[in-house]
Amino acid sequence: MYIIKKIVYIASLITVLILATGFNAVGAQYSVGSGNDDWWTTYPTQSPGFGSDVKHPQWVLDALANKPVVVYIHKGCDYCKPQTDAMAEVVKEYGDKFTYYDIPGDGSDARAGPALQAYDPTGGVTYVPMTIIVTLAPDSNGKVQPIWHSTEEVTGKAWIEDYVKDAISYYGSNSANGKN
Repeated sequence: MYIIKKIVYIASLITVLILATGFNAVGAQYSVGSGNDDWWTTYPTQSPGFGSDVKHPQWVLDALANKPVVVYIHKGCDYCKPQTDAMAEVVKEYGDKFTYYDIPGDGSDARAGPALQAYDPTGGVTYVPMTIIVTLAPDSNGKVQPIWHSTEEVTGKAWIEDYVKDAISYYGSNSANGKN
């Protein structure tokens, strides 16, 4: 009987430890926070708007009701090409698991401006290519809400794939818990 009580006690401690370390989604590589690599609920530490709320474009929130969202804003320039090619590979492999918006960064699509303004991780002048990934996860109070990560850098396929897999994992674990 003593051994059973000890096993139950240890199992309880392990469970509390896992929950206390921010275990949000099975297989999630990046946690929700404000650091450079985190998923963000507000503007991250590198932004002049640090800690303030993000005004998600309505078309992103509408799409998020069904799947994670990936927005790629770019020009047809040589600088964007490696990211464009990497994005095409990720879309080919995982595209049925997220809603994808391929938006020209030349001003011809009205969605570009609001998305660039909302999701620029550093504030100030916005550059392309801008890769934006939005999904769902609980905030610090346990309320499921949109989380996002973005970059203006050419990151390559591995970076995009890691965040897309995370987005799919978070969404699968949290979409039934609440909608945007």
